[in-house]
Amino acid sequence: MSKKERQRQLLLIIDDNPFVTDRELTRQLKVSIQTIRLDRMELGIPELRERMKQMAEHSYDQVRSLPADEVVGDIVDLQLDKSGISIFEIREEHVFSRNGIARGHYVFAQANSLAVAVINDEIALTASADIRFVRMVRLGEKCISKAYVRSLAGRKGKAEVEVYTYVGEEMVFQGHFVVYRSAGEEYSEGGSRHADRH
Repeated sequence: MSKKERQRQLLLIIDDNPFVTDRELTRQLKVSIQTIRLDRMELGIPELRERMKQMAEHSYDQVRSLPADEVVGDIVDLQLDKSGISIFEIREEHVFSRNGIARGHYVFAQANSLAVAVINDEIALTASADIRFVRMVRLGEKCISKAYVRSLAGRKGKAEVEVYTYVGEEMVFQGHFVVYRSAGEEYSEGGSRHADRH
C-alpha cells in the first residue's frame, strides 16, 4: 500500500482506538516500528503515553465514590452513572516472577475499582461480582477496562455494572458487578443489561 494510504489507515485505526500501541500498529499495517513512528511524526500524532495524558486532561466527570488515587489504573474517560474507561499497565510488581503472568487480583482490582468509580455517589461498595478471566495477561501488556452502568433501578440502593477488559482487541476479563450505593433512591436513567456490550 502507498504511504498516503498507509497514513490514512493509521489515522483511522488511532481514531477508532486511541489506546493502540505502535507495536499493534506495526502488526496491523505490516510495516516496521520505525515507519510507524515516522508516520506518526509526519501526521502530528503523539505517542500512546502522550495521547493517554491528553485524554485524561480533557473534560470528564470527577470520581465521587473513592479517592482518585485509590482507583487501580488511570481513568481516561468517565461519565458518572453511565460509563468509564481506565488503563492499567502490567509491571514487574504485578506479575509472578517465575513466568511473567499477571496476578489475577490486579486485573480484578482494575475492573472492580472502575465499577465503583463510575457510580455517582459519595459511598459505593461492591456487593457482589460475577467474573470470568478469559485469558492470562503478561508483563508489559496494557489492560483497557470499559465499564457500562446497566441498571440504576430495580434493587433499591444497588446498581449493576458490566466491565470488559481488553489487551489490544482481545478481551481478557469480564465482570458483572452489583454495587451498593448510599443514595438508595430509585433511578430511571442508565441502560438495560441487554444494551450493546462493546
